[in-house]
Amino acid sequence: MKSLSPQELAASAPAVFAEEAAACTGPKYVFISTREIVRALGEAGFAPTLAVQTRSRRGDADREGHALHMLRFQPVVQSLSLSDVLGEIVLINSHDGRSAYQLRAGLYRPVCTNGLLAAIGDFGLVHVSHRGNVVAGVVEAAQRIAGDFARVGEAVEAMRATVLSQAQQLDFAREALALRYPGQGEPPVQPAQWLERRRLADIGDDVWRTFNAVQEHVLRGGVCGRTATGRAMRTRGIGAIRESVRLNTGLWRLALARIGR
Repeated sequence: MKSLSPQELAASAPAVFAEEAAACTGPKYVFISTREIVRALGEAGFAPTLAVQTRSRRGDADREGHALHMLRFQPVVQSLSLSDVLGEIVLINSHDGRSAYQLRAGLYRPVCTNGLLAAIGDFGLVHVSHRGNVVAGVVEAAQRIAGDFARVGEAVEAMRATVLSQAQQLDFAREALALRYPGQGEPPVQPAQWLERRRLADIGDDVWRTFNAVQEHVLRGGVCGRTATGRAMRTRGIGAIRESVRLNTGLWRLALARIGR
């Protein structure tokens, strides 16, 4: 995947280039521009490939310049040796005091451009507070996560080797629906709809392909359904950073549960 230029980063996530913290932050808050993190990670061998930012309310210029943003980095030298999956470092941050630096292990499937976040036990999520040497802490955490990509690869291979019956696939889809629509009695779509494969690469009965089919339906939306009042509708895609993280990590845990991890 192509590395983003500084101009492309600025267009997608202006907060990356903030020069100071938002006015609402306290005196203990240590401001480090995400731009410095990008530079340091670049020197450590990680290239930015995607950037998104939370939308701000109209007229809230200060929020626009400090909002929650998420960047994906791929190691220049990949250590995850899977045919259709690339390992990533996912950085989440804001400059308004509402979020510490979060680094997560991510996976990227070129076949569907749908990044997913991996968490295996305590692997895959590192918080770095806005105190002390933030740049060094983020780079060290990124290197630690990348060094453990082999564990993600082992989980993916185990998912590929575990076949699910039709009933087990439906159970997976039901749990995914409960995750996507928490507290909602009757979801707008049926579990079987989320098992429909959108691409040839996901045809099969193993955990990995079932997970990827469901994950794409959850994140991209566009599935025909009905509201509680019976009105025809299409499910919405997920654009919010926090909701995307919640669903990605939740779905990954559902898949891990099928291989006993």
